[in-house]
Formats: sequence, structure tokens, C-alpha cells
Amino acid sequence: MPETETWDYTLYIPNDLRAVTVSRRTLRLILTLHGLIGLVDTAELLAAELVSNAVRHTKGPAALRVRRTVEGVVWIGAWDTDPAPPEPPKPLSQVTELEDGRGLGLVKACADYWGWQPSARFGNRGKFVWCELKAA
Repeated sequence: MPETETWDYTLYIPNDLRAVTVSRRTLRLILTLHGLIGLVDTAELLAAELVSNAVRHTKGPAALRVRRTVEGVVWIGAWDTDPAPPEPPKPLSQVTELEDGRGLGLVKACADYWGWQPSARFGNRGKFVWCELKAA
């Protein structure tokens, strides 16, 4: 089995809703340049939800981290300064008519795995909310 190329990118972003678009476009470029165009649409949706939550529900800076593991998994995480866990995702069938509250439900529905973890990364306490997509 050939070794999978691994890489790790981090984009530091301000607490600004425009950062969602910057993050999506940056992620698209990263995945395209690494030959993972088949993941772009789903990855963009997931990253937009994660980053949007990070800037909407916290007051500090945030970060988008994207990495590919040796197992061929693309890991997408949004870091924010709030160490509290995210609200559990609601089933999409319960939130289809709502304007808010669908984000983590979409992540759960579209990703292979998702979760969150406390983090002291970047010199601040906070958390990563993350998901994984199999790149094969």
C-alpha cells in the first residue's frame, strides 16, 4: 500500500462572519491543489458550519485547521476560545424549517465522524469542533 501524503494547514481568523467565506475558499484551494476535488463541496459545507459556529457563538478569535492523515482521512476543525462543549446536534428532520440550529446536524449527517475536544492551542483555552471525511 503506497504511503499517503500528509499535510496540515491552519488559518487564523478574526471573529468576523466574513471569515466563513475566507475559510471556505481557502479550504477549496487546499483540497484542489492536493487532488481532492471530489471532497470539496462536502468539505466546504462542513467547514462553513464549523467556522460559522465558532464566530457566531464566541467573542474571540478562531481558526480553521485542515489536515490529511496517513490513513487518508481529511480532518477539518474549527477552534474557538470558548471551552464549553457545543450543543448536541438536533436531527435534521426537527430543524428543517428553522433558520438557525442546523449546523451540527448537517455536520453529523455529512461527515464520516465528528466530535469536539477541549484545547489550549494557540495560547488560549478553547475547543475544537471537528469532523472527518475519508479521502481514500
